[in-house]
Amino acid sequence: MDNLVNVLYIIAFAMFIYGLMGLTGPKTAVRGNQIAAVGMFIAVVATLIAVRDTSQWVLIVAGLVIGIALGVPPARFTKMTAMPQLVAAFNGVGGGTVALIAWAEFLDTDGFSAFNHGESPTVHIIVGSLFAAIIGSISFWGSVIAFAKLQELLSGAPITLGRAQQPVNLLLLIGAVAAAVVIGLGAGDSGVSQWWMVGLLVAAGVLGLMVVLPIGGADMPVVISLLNALTGLSAAAAGLALNNTAMIVAGMIVGASGTILTNLMAKAMNRSIPAIVAGGFGGGGVAAAAGDGEAKTAKATSAADAAIQMAYANQVIVVPGYGMAVAQAQHAVKEMAALLEAKGVEVKYAIHPVAGRMPGHMNVLLAEAEVSYDAMKEMDDINGEFSRTDVALVIGANDVTNPAARDDAGSPIYGMPVLNVDQAKSVIVLKRSMNSGFAGIDNPLFYADTTSMLFGDAKKSVGAVTEELKAL
Repeated sequence: MDNLVNVLYIIAFAMFIYGLMGLTGPKTAVRGNQIAAVGMFIAVVATLIAVRDTSQWVLIVAGLVIGIALGVPPARFTKMTAMPQLVAAFNGVGGGTVALIAWAEFLDTDGFSAFNHGESPTVHIIVGSLFAAIIGSISFWGSVIAFAKLQELLSGAPITLGRAQQPVNLLLLIGAVAAAVVIGLGAGDSGVSQWWMVGLLVAAGVLGLMVVLPIGGADMPVVISLLNALTGLSAAAAGLALNNTAMIVAGMIVGASGTILTNLMAKAMNRSIPAIVAGGFGGGGVAAAAGDGEAKTAKATSAADAAIQMAYANQVIVVPGYGMAVAQAQHAVKEMAALLEAKGVEVKYAIHPVAGRMPGHMNVLLAEAEVSYDAMKEMDDINGEFSRTDVALVIGANDVTNPAARDDAGSPIYGMPVLNVDQAKSVIVLKRSMNSGFAGIDNPLFYADTTSMLFGDAKKSVGAVTEELKAL
């Protein structure tokens, strides 16, 4: 039976990795998810076989049923605009689960003193459990704040304690580690108080809150990825303590992939991960219209004028952002693009790595509207084409099109790679108002001579442009 369990686990791990490989491209992402899901089913079956006491199957199956009941409805019915919140919530649940597992093992083994039927606990059991408890708790409570900010239950602006922020965080970290040391040193004695474990979980939980609260909304995509990586690492540590191969491998896959993604996104924003964790960037407030003290005026346009510009263009590049997601305008954009292509206009889509609220947010929205994958171009591939583009249509994208990132050394986003929208011959920006983006920074692109603003709900504005195109 042990050999069968090991074989099933190996098959499951292979499917995890193969499924993850499918997620590297939009054409294979759905199949990759399906393959990984089958791998998880095999891992669950292997776990059931590994449990010698079949009476425990009732609890395991009950947990599966509850998990399915709680997980499937939000996954099926959550709108794409709220998908980042759902990712943050699911990730937080994973971290919280790991922390609870570590706490349960502590209680079940009388403070790790009687692990494995009275055997003395080894170092990897103690360290793995305590590491999982700290990181899992940080991940859970940090994800709660990330969810609240994305859902706008909390302000997207940094919430800090001022100069006391970092000292408080340091004290909380020292407190959690000190509690872990006390538990670890007393693990051979049955008298270790469970209150040390409670203190560890509380200190780590508060630290999770205090780390994410000061982080501004513009950094939320990176934060979600970082918390995901932490959840994976905590799961791997718990697996090491429990001698559970499935948790070790799955946790390391999640931790490694999340770490790589976090690093890539941080580079895409020209931000270091320590600087992001330190917080302070992003605000969501309304910035002044002029950075040089002079009044600036944005030029408004109409749907009819926008339609004429694009109808007689050779190439149009659509730049989607969170505004498109909020308005659910992707289907309207696809219809408009089809009309332009019928008139001989080449239409492409410029995707910034951190557009929206999570990695791949714009890709998923456009794919939902059946936009061709080949038409979606990453930043490095599309930036050289803006200078040869007649019209760039910006739909609710603010920070990722801000030329201040290239030109203004005093800007908070200076050095961040952005889409070179301002190099197009004409720029049309669809926005509800002149409010700044999630980073709370004004965008000089809106006041450029070649830029015109089409105000209103993005879906309605694109629909109006589409009607004008039909009339041409």
